Amino acid sequence: MHTPHRSLVRALVSAACTAALGAGLLAGTGTATAAAPSAPQLTAGSKVVGYFTEWGTYDRKYYVKNIETSGSGAKLTHINYAFGNVTGGKCAMGDSYAATDRAYTAAESVDGVADTWDQPLRGNFNQLLKLKKKHPGLKVLWSFGGWTWSSGFGEAAKNPAVFAQSCYDLVKNSKWAGVFDGIDIDWEYPNACGNTCDTSGREAFKNLMAALRAKFGSSNLVTAAITADATSGGKIDAADYAGAAPYVDWYNPMTYDYFGAWDAKGPTAPHSPLNSYSGIPKANYHSAATIAKLKGLGIPASKLLLGIGFYGRGWTGVTQAAPGGTATGPAAGTYEQGIEDYKVLKTKCPANGTAGGTAYAKCGSDWWSYDTPATIATKMTYKNQQGLGGTFFWELSGDTANGELIKAIN
Repeated sequence: MHTPHRSLVRALVSAACTAALGAGLLAGTGTATAAAPSAPQLTAGSKVVGYFTEWGTYDRKYYVKNIETSGSGAKLTHINYAFGNVTGGKCAMGDSYAATDRAYTAAESVDGVADTWDQPLRGNFNQLLKLKKKHPGLKVLWSFGGWTWSSGFGEAAKNPAVFAQSCYDLVKNSKWAGVFDGIDIDWEYPNACGNTCDTSGREAFKNLMAALRAKFGSSNLVTAAITADATSGGKIDAADYAGAAPYVDWYNPMTYDYFGAWDAKGPTAPHSPLNSYSGIPKANYHSAATIAKLKGLGIPASKLLLGIGFYGRGWTGVTQAAPGGTATGPAAGTYEQGIEDYKVLKTKCPANGTAGGTAYAKCGSDWWSYDTPATIATKMTYKNQQGLGGTFFWELSGDTANGELIKAIN
């Protein structure tokens, strides 16, 4: 297969910590039935799941506090904390310093209270507890895998019960009791190729999710980010996603990164088209095709969330304004070539066209595609028409300081 359509989000993480590089884009939202009895009941389509990246607290300086100050805390129903690692057939901590040890100053803290040297829990986990105290209905899931750390799932799939037990013991560890309401699996990709190739077979994903549900029970959420490849014989066909559906509260099909500057010469194409458009480089590489294929397999619409990217993908050396132009390579980005946050692009390269229900922009010789509040509104109309369970997005730090994009979701 060609370079995967999944976010290759890489972070320059401080050498002192484990590099939590990579990014699968996934997200989750809990169904009303799976929520605790006291939780507010969510209507169909109302789930809003945002990814929070563990490494975002370094170079990006995006803290849990920013979820609150941007107004996102009041809009989210669920947060996917990305990522935990999968190694030795078990769930493992990603970056323990960021998760549980880093001391927050009063100015950096959700509630304005500084961490002390002797408190038992610091880091992102403690900040998430403070955020949940402000928003009692908010649920948090720990997401495992992602682009870089999915290679461990093949070994995990050999003994799903042992894997599930390890994940339960880690997610529900008494040291951070109350932080997590469940688990999200971001395996990129079962029985197919991502950063590495998996050969564990078509049933492996179903068996893994069944084991997780058996261990976590009905009182915890179990979700998964899954491929958006709706092509015939593609990644959706490689694993039994329909067979695994009864075990999950919902799926997050990663309906972004369909196209990007891994195809360095182009053709330029929007990375998250909602619909097909004249000249799309690959048939069935758009969100509506993904949703239609998954629904066609018998997966309930209420268990499917629509994925939104809070970032753009771009090329340079482009002369043509409309999609389909040639390029010389990826456009420059703040953290990685070919990718940039919405909050940067909205002023650096404002959208001046739409294709396939999403936006694109040409400025100088750079060409970018990304969602705007207006195109997200179009996607929300589609989400409601399809009866989908809600929306998820990668990831919180890409939004503006006042939460422009998440407000468009709501």
